[in-house]
Amino acid sequence: MLTSQKLSYCTGILLVVLKLAHTQYEHLGYPPGYPDHEQEQYTPPVLAPDTPRIQLRLAGQKRKHNEGRVEVYYNGTWGTICDDDFNIHSAQVVCKELGYQEAVSWVPSSKYGKGEGPIWFDNLQCTGKERTLALCPSNGIGVSDCKHTEDVGVVCSDKRIPGFKFVNTLPNHVENLDIHVEDVRIRAILSSYRKRIPVTEGYVEVKDGGKWKQICNTEWSQFNSRVICGMFGFPGERNFNTRVYKMFARRKKPTYWDFSVNCTGIEAHLSSCKLGQIVARKSNETCAGGMPVVVSCVPGRAFAPTPMTGYRKAFRQEQPLVRLRGGAIVGEGRVEVLKNGEWGTICDDHWNLLSATVVCRELGFGSAKEALSGGQLGQGMGPVHMNEVKCSGFEKSITECSFNKEALGCSHEEDAAVRCNVPAMGFEQRLRLRGGRSPFEGRVEVLVERNGSSVWGTVCSEGWGTMEAMVVCRQLGLGFARSAFQETWHWPGEVSADNVVMSGVRCSGTEMSLSHCLHHGAHLSCPRGGGSYAAGVSCSETAPDLVLNPEVVQQTTYMEDRPMFMLQCAYEENCLASTSHKAPANSYRRLLRFSSQIHNNGQSDFQPKAAKHLWVWHDCHRHYHSMEVFTTYDLLSLNGTKVAEGHKASFCLEDSECDEGIEKKYECANFGEQGITVGCWDTYRHDIDCQWVDITDVKPGDYIFQIVINPNYEVPESDYTNNFTKCRFRYDGHRVWMYNCHNDGSLSSETEMTFPGLLNNQVTHSTDYVITSSVQPEAA
Repeated sequence: MLTSQKLSYCTGILLVVLKLAHTQYEHLGYPPGYPDHEQEQYTPPVLAPDTPRIQLRLAGQKRKHNEGRVEVYYNGTWGTICDDDFNIHSAQVVCKELGYQEAVSWVPSSKYGKGEGPIWFDNLQCTGKERTLALCPSNGIGVSDCKHTEDVGVVCSDKRIPGFKFVNTLPNHVENLDIHVEDVRIRAILSSYRKRIPVTEGYVEVKDGGKWKQICNTEWSQFNSRVICGMFGFPGERNFNTRVYKMFARRKKPTYWDFSVNCTGIEAHLSSCKLGQIVARKSNETCAGGMPVVVSCVPGRAFAPTPMTGYRKAFRQEQPLVRLRGGAIVGEGRVEVLKNGEWGTICDDHWNLLSATVVCRELGFGSAKEALSGGQLGQGMGPVHMNEVKCSGFEKSITECSFNKEALGCSHEEDAAVRCNVPAMGFEQRLRLRGGRSPFEGRVEVLVERNGSSVWGTVCSEGWGTMEAMVVCRQLGLGFARSAFQETWHWPGEVSADNVVMSGVRCSGTEMSLSHCLHHGAHLSCPRGGGSYAAGVSCSETAPDLVLNPEVVQQTTYMEDRPMFMLQCAYEENCLASTSHKAPANSYRRLLRFSSQIHNNGQSDFQPKAAKHLWVWHDCHRHYHSMEVFTTYDLLSLNGTKVAEGHKASFCLEDSECDEGIEKKYECANFGEQGITVGCWDTYRHDIDCQWVDITDVKPGDYIFQIVINPNYEVPESDYTNNFTKCRFRYDGHRVWMYNCHNDGSLSSETEMTFPGLLNNQVTHSTDYVITSSVQPEAA
């Protein structure tokens, strides 16, 4: 007996020690590649009989399917919750009761719009551990002194609790309860669709209790199919051959889910649809006279289904009225619309998931994952064309939605943006980064087919630059490129992947996959080889975006004749025409002067690529060059021939002025840091050396004046299309006129055609390759 007690005592001590040891190292997590431990499956809460039975949903002007105004169903009526004393612990209870793993944040003051009906809860005092909101202390259900201007909202995590079920917990069936989806998929059934990427047709299946089940089609509608297709990145649905699916269903018995679904067709996600009727059971069947739901979706042009090896198309938007700008990946960006021949933005007042979904479908994507506000994906420079947009959800274009034509009080700080659902192409599985200190950096390794098997290898770094790095970061969903590396000896990758499998890579920057870029194919050529000389990248979720103010150029242009003896420093820095080396000291040079005001409208600061210790001191002007060439100035004939040129090395990249509320960060005096802060601008005044074009040898006539910022792509930006400014220029031998100045891509393609023969910053796409265009005008 004594021995047994001692054994029990020792076992208890050992268990305590093991638990402490586990706790000590728990924060370290599992090593990369180690299989995750199984998560605990959801179990419905066991509530006391006297616990009030409530149901929750997220409503209002949603910007994600997992956020919104918290609404409570009680005593046969939907109502809201007051924001008094509401906190993150209460939000945690709400999100978990809705089937999400945790709460991200909560918002007061009816941010998602004012609700209706009773205010069921006020002064909630949750601890975060309650199994239902009805168990949190409060004033009592229905006891409140609040108004609907105080309705509270929550933002829940994207991840759902494993095993969370759709089952209605109310004793009386309620028709309009939200569906809480554990998981949904389109499973290709026919052999011809199984080989296609993306999957566009097949059974609609839901995961219930860890098992995939089909849905009975007896109450299925076209609206339901529209929502499913939108979730998976497709703008619409189409008919399919029902006969072949009936034959398949008879041959292989389906496992049906117990419920039907009732969507209106405007939902961005199935979890926003209502729960339909319980499907009546007859013996072992739950779908008498029916068959499993099948959907057939229509992909956008950029996602035409095709075998992976044959996919060669680069992404290019074809939509003439709406476009996205400044996004890191395909299907996201600031929304811009074309009106009166000029591109402009949309103000975020009333901007919600419904309007964002209209934009996404219009552009060939699915429904919207997120409706972003506050210029989160960068600010535009043109007019604000639309405000207070309201869509029904079935419009073919955002331009068909009603809106307030007076965008009074709207600035570009309120520019609306979207993130759309796009088809799963599997591109991210054919590329990886290795050896970096974080998932955002490392040596680039690609998966290729060699002799009938898949092999990982490196990319030749010869010619590797910013555009190639941009494509890698996009393909992996890691945002924008921060740097491109031609040596990666400091990042040891997989030894088995040291061999070069891709060389000669040249990207335009818009491709969805590195394999879509121009490259050598099977005939590799890489003098230095792979391994430590392989290509590498570091990525960032944000990037700067430099945009020049065209009005400042137009307003400050003038002509000056300056004696050669006063231009010695400029001559030494190649800021004069090539004929100036023959000019005597007492001769004059004719200079076209102007100011340039360069804004950073992006999401992170613009800083020179070169580290501070690599900056070059120029004794003549007494300043440091942090970039070899920051801007170029070109005077072109109407057929595109360059007749005069200038350039601006970054001799003082700093914050001249900033928007209200933003402090200056960069000042290059006394060898200070150089850069441009987000929301600030750097002004190169017209009276600074080299802020000109030498037009001494230019004949009178009509010309095109062009300014290019960051012309060599030395520093990654979120949008290179707006780095050009173009103007009409007239010179009669005595006077100059600068007019019609605008940023490239800010006008319609018809208007842009009046600026023929311009060198542009874009590329022309082909089915199998990309080439740099030097004669085609930029298409809006």
